[in-house]
Amino acid sequence: MTQSARPVGRLAALAVVLLLVAAGVTAVLLWPSAKHPAAAPPPPSPSASPSPSPSPSPTKHVPYPWFAVGTCLDHPQLSPVITVAEARPCQGPHDAEAIANPLLPDGLTKESQISQAMLKACDSAVTAWEAVQGGGTWYSFPMGPSLAYYNQGLRDVSCLLTASQREGGTKLTAALKPVG
Repeated sequence: MTQSARPVGRLAALAVVLLLVAAGVTAVLLWPSAKHPAAAPPPPSPSASPSPSPSPSPTKHVPYPWFAVGTCLDHPQLSPVITVAEARPCQGPHDAEAIANPLLPDGLTKESQISQAMLKACDSAVTAWEAVQGGGTWYSFPMGPSLAYYNQGLRDVSCLLTASQREGGTKLTAALKPVG
């Protein structure tokens, strides 16, 4: 090797080392820190009066299945091949469609009260949506919080309309006709 080749090789090696160190420092500085996790949003105020949830919010996150109005989906109680409710395209076979997103009232203390309150909260939406579908048999299928989540202040419900109330029953094949 010639005398001039050695300094070039050393400079190239030094440049590679410096690039690796700079990349490592950058990664450490930009890496998300576990010391400062994002703050969770506060639960709704328990004194707030119940009102319908805002229009579809694809960014709404609750620790249980919740679907914005107009979302088509399959549900494990109606589809034996899934274990959790999953959104599906409305143009293909699906179990249900979300038709309303009310909030549960305050003061419920039992799972049975939550179930009854969900049915009641969905009742007017189910009646209105059934009326514009042009006949057939329709079923209300509300989904919402368990008592544990309700006690944490979570009140969001998804009101679903289905053509079946049993596993493996009739599927919807298109979006429902919307209420006026």
